[in-house]
Amino acid sequence: MKRKILYLITFVSLANIASAQMYVSPTSYVFVNDQYVYVQQDLNIQANANFYLRNNSQLLQGGTTGSANKGAGDLSVFQEGTVNNFQYNYWCSPVGAAEVGPGNNQFGISRLFRPTTLTTSAAAIVNGGHDGAADPLMISPRWIHKFVASSAYSQWVFVGNTTTIGPGEGFSMKGTSGTDLTIVQAAENVQNNPGNKQRYDFRGKPNDGDISVAVLKDNFTLVGNPYPSAIDLHDYILANSAFIDGTLYFWEQSTINSHILNEYQGGYGTFTIAGGYVKANILRYNGDGSINSDTGNFGSLYKRRFAPVGQGFMVVGLANGVATMKNSFRLFRKEGLDPADSEFARIAAGAGERNSNLENEFYPEIPNVAGKDYTTIRTGYAPQLRINALVNDAAIIHTALGFGDQYTDGVDYSADAAGTSEDSPYSFYYVLNDSPNEFSMSITSFNNDKRLPVGLRNNLQATFKIKINELLYGFDPSQEVFIFDKQTGIYHDIKNSTFEITLPAGDNRTRFEITFKNETLSSEDIAAVNDAFSVNQNNEQGMLTLFNKTNKDIASVVLYDIAGKQVLRKTNLGTDASYQFSTSGLSDGIYIVKATTKDNIAVSKKVSIYKK
Repeated sequence: MKRKILYLITFVSLANIASAQMYVSPTSYVFVNDQYVYVQQDLNIQANANFYLRNNSQLLQGGTTGSANKGAGDLSVFQEGTVNNFQYNYWCSPVGAAEVGPGNNQFGISRLFRPTTLTTSAAAIVNGGHDGAADPLMISPRWIHKFVASSAYSQWVFVGNTTTIGPGEGFSMKGTSGTDLTIVQAAENVQNNPGNKQRYDFRGKPNDGDISVAVLKDNFTLVGNPYPSAIDLHDYILANSAFIDGTLYFWEQSTINSHILNEYQGGYGTFTIAGGYVKANILRYNGDGSINSDTGNFGSLYKRRFAPVGQGFMVVGLANGVATMKNSFRLFRKEGLDPADSEFARIAAGAGERNSNLENEFYPEIPNVAGKDYTTIRTGYAPQLRINALVNDAAIIHTALGFGDQYTDGVDYSADAAGTSEDSPYSFYYVLNDSPNEFSMSITSFNNDKRLPVGLRNNLQATFKIKINELLYGFDPSQEVFIFDKQTGIYHDIKNSTFEITLPAGDNRTRFEITFKNETLSSEDIAAVNDAFSVNQNNEQGMLTLFNKTNKDIASVVLYDIAGKQVLRKTNLGTDASYQFSTSGLSDGIYIVKATTKDNIAVSKKVSIYKK
């Protein structure tokens, strides 16, 4: 249900009422605190009038075509960046130039201000140097770019301090150095900049109505939320299914204090309707913008469904055309709620993980333009596995494998997400029917007999260690999961232990599969083999004993720590009834003992090692 809250601090004539559904007369203002205002049609903010959205307040509008908003007055709304003067955020302005005539207008950084009181702000200083600063607020124009229907790093379009950013177009902007401890609203208690989190006051005519941005097939375009309210990204993706590929790409960047491109570290996380968000792999880059290597770092876990004010992101064209934002996507969703599903750029550490398994929770009532009942919609995504590949004990590749009856083994719209690092020196990815691409997220139907091909690519010899990192959104914790190596015929348990393999340079798209049962043996045989081995950890003596009850011929015994690192390996042990291994030099923790027989049967057992 929509609540309509109108805060008007003025008296208006009947003639003025007729000219706009909501009219703010010259030298008057509207002040909204911790609420939202709903305007069914157009808004007219006259010259020297103001409309203040404070303490996470938002403006919703219900028009169904282009904007009829007019007036030379300003709407003012705050948003905080998350980076310092060396890193980028991707933005999309909720306002344009405050021009008298109707319609949305272009934006430039001259519309950004530093809050000084609840209702006053100082214009940002546009400096000619490399670095922005917090107090007084200074913005370096050399980092302001947009990226529209392009495919190469060289195609970023320099904007600088001009007012040429179209409505709905995203733009890059670096943050500021220093601090600004000014708090303009005690109840909100947010500083202008406590450090690497610059607050900006966007002032101008509020964007409204249908807003379209050009896209080209297989090209990227930087877009974003163009309204002074949150939007539902599911609605945006579904409404543009003819022109974008169904995946949204969010930039994340590590803190490296350099303006030199080949010292940048960053990457794109991916979001789809079916699978949610996969963390960004943080990469290094060459001087031409191409990928150099993986840093081994990764981004945050987000619940991305609701894009807050100012959020920018990339889309990829599925066909030549336009991607369109509509008022019907707009809703009132404050940032930082629990679960944190609307948050600009980055959430507090652990917030996404804390709520990642709420697959049976429903949303609360959310005021929205479309009249959608969110209380009937679950907060989770497809039941899934988050599978990580550690490469050369350095780089970590994050992937997601999810399941739902409505999905296929081919490419499903806004379910499967292409990888963002196909030019990197190595990759672990999903292979989908009829597609040459590498996928970092695959959502498919489930059955216990299914065999899902996965690829391992490396330009030079590399060691891959692959293991399930998380079970999310109701995936059955008792379900077995293996990687099957068709070349050796061995099934490797990746839920309870780590699959490790060293490969020569190449792209292995057909050798490996993810399976859900070990078909080497029947279930009865598997149970019998499991019963044939047992382990005992004597922590007083620092000794691990493996009991070989049926005198199997043991090819190897390997001990892994909880992170999947191999800490002990013995080979060609034979058929003795028991074997002992010293654990006195190992750190306290949980370990996996993996015994492999000469006939390629692998059994894993868990032990707890600690000092007495």
